[in-house]
Amino acid sequence: MTESIKLKIENKVAYITLNRPEVFNGFNREMALTLQDILDDCERNSEVRAIVLTGSGKAFCAGQDLKEVTSPELNPGFKKILEEHYNPIITRIRNIKKPIVGAINGVAAGAGANIALACDIVVAHEKVSFIQAFSLIGLIPDSAGTFFLPRLIGFQKALALAMLGDKISAEEAEKMGMIYKCVSTDEFEATINGLAQKLANMPTKALGMIKELFNKSMTNDLDAQLALESKLQIEAASSNDYAEGVAAFIEKRKPNFKGN
Repeated sequence: MTESIKLKIENKVAYITLNRPEVFNGFNREMALTLQDILDDCERNSEVRAIVLTGSGKAFCAGQDLKEVTSPELNPGFKKILEEHYNPIITRIRNIKKPIVGAINGVAAGAGANIALACDIVVAHEKVSFIQAFSLIGLIPDSAGTFFLPRLIGFQKALALAMLGDKISAEEAEKMGMIYKCVSTDEFEATINGLAQKLANMPTKALGMIKELFNKSMTNDLDAQLALESKLQIEAASSNDYAEGVAAFIEKRKPNFKGN
């Protein structure tokens, strides 16, 4: 594993850290492909029941490393960057049937902001800002920004942020529904660890189904969504975790979910 991404697995949680702090964790090709491989490994690893995605240093992620795209020798071209880097990262984040917490430790700009918003639960500390920086250099939002942002905060607000490139504080982001929670800098690490541990000890199979249902609700009509709820609820009701949850409720004790 290269040093552009760090991975630590502890107490059923995979902590993935973007680790190019000298360029505010901007993506180059190697880092993008490595992140995809690590996400695949976390999906396959039965010991991992929750994932935390964060950054090292002062930033979460500044998006694309512009030195790469302006280098005649290194530039992979935008077609390859989108189809082989960012789009596969977004689809992996959304399709992994394990909860992914975006622990936003610093500025999230461009593709970095949209990777953050693709996570299942996004927590940022009070000094964080989010920027749809694309228009400021003559580009358009990618990495599913035009998909998730209007669904999170509404069409008018999302379009304005995409066009104007305004810097949004974590507090503002929480108020407009862009992220789950803004916490104080001092509480950030404990909040992330507590949330990750809670998710890792919950019924993983059911959480994966909830994630699938919310994904499909983006495009399903009501009848299709009701049918999918019925299908997955029947599957959930046959799980070991459901049996344990009911038994624990009846016996008035804390459930011991195994994730299956």
